[in-house]
Amino acid sequence: MSAIRTEGLRLNSLDTFTEEENMFRDSVKRFAVDVVGPKVREMDEKESMDPTIIQGLFEQGLMGIETSVEHGGAEASFVSAIIAIEELAKIDPSVSVMCDVHNTLVNTILRTYGTKEQQDKWLPLLSESKLGSFCLSEPASGSDAFALQTRAKKDGDHWVINGSKMWITNSHEAEIFLIFANVDPSKGYKGITCFIATKEMGVQIAKKEEKLGIRASSTCTLNFDDLRVPAENIIGGEGKGYKLAIQILNEGRIGIAAQMLGLAQGAFDKAVPYTYQRTQFGQPIGTFQGMQFQIAKAAVELETARLLTYNAARRKEEGRSFTKEAAMAKYWASQVAQDVSGSAIEWCGGVGFTRETGIEKFWRDSKIGAIYEGTSNIQLQTIAKFIQQEYSR
Repeated sequence: MSAIRTEGLRLNSLDTFTEEENMFRDSVKRFAVDVVGPKVREMDEKESMDPTIIQGLFEQGLMGIETSVEHGGAEASFVSAIIAIEELAKIDPSVSVMCDVHNTLVNTILRTYGTKEQQDKWLPLLSESKLGSFCLSEPASGSDAFALQTRAKKDGDHWVINGSKMWITNSHEAEIFLIFANVDPSKGYKGITCFIATKEMGVQIAKKEEKLGIRASSTCTLNFDDLRVPAENIIGGEGKGYKLAIQILNEGRIGIAAQMLGLAQGAFDKAVPYTYQRTQFGQPIGTFQGMQFQIAKAAVELETARLLTYNAARRKEEGRSFTKEAAMAKYWASQVAQDVSGSAIEWCGGVGFTRETGIEKFWRDSKIGAIYEGTSNIQLQTIAKFIQQEYSR
């Protein structure tokens, strides 16, 4: 493969992937199409994740993508995790976000900030059998995440946690929870600490939300009533939870961008062939200029979302700054997901409006992209801060 060389650095296009990454994409695609695909509509209508899908994700090695082989994982690249999230979302964004949160938030926190003892204990479980959940949001702390009210008080060699969490992904099926609580409210956000807990310790799964989209992905309220967690289950140290959350959510936003990218591509892939099969006025509707322009515009939007997403992923993988790029990718991919999935319904007319095709589901699922792991306004605010820093020197 030819490539530009400059001072010994090999420069490739952003859609250049390693052989391992391409093989990984093919493997995830087969799983998504063959195993997830037949269950999508049923899971959406029942608003429940099929247990065999969760089991399949573990069996396919998709729940420990970056985790070391020593800890039961695939020891693949971060870009491989993004590829998996994208490919799953082309078929079902609900399954995609389950895989995303488990890998880019839960696993990454333990891999990055956990002690060796914590990694040895928890990562094999998360790689092979136990679903994880990231518990930060609360009724009074959404975008202002550090206004959380959940408290933890030391009691001998344990911490006792009291409070509640809201909008928690994976929570209905999860067995391992990363809980953010404040151990010293007098220090404000600098008292926030991250704890590992299990359902058996007494995590209470309360209300399960009935949602517009990603219905098979569970979103619940959690209650902690004198939840006792061993002191050894603190990750990263007392008062370091806010740093963990900030850094991990920046990475997680690339995952959401990949989810929205895959969703948009899935809607496009389902709708466009129909426009060349459906004939009106003696020709396929996709050959009318008005339709051609709409399809072409959607293809351009998809490509820009893809480039932003994989640029952010590569920068993260290279150890370069990526906060601004992650915010751009998430903001734009979520916008593209809404636009393309909405257009896909219109391209298919009445058929697109029915649930039978599954196209309308992509549009319902797309709305969450502008909300979770930082709203679109939060992403724009982040981008604006970087612009201000650059131009106000």
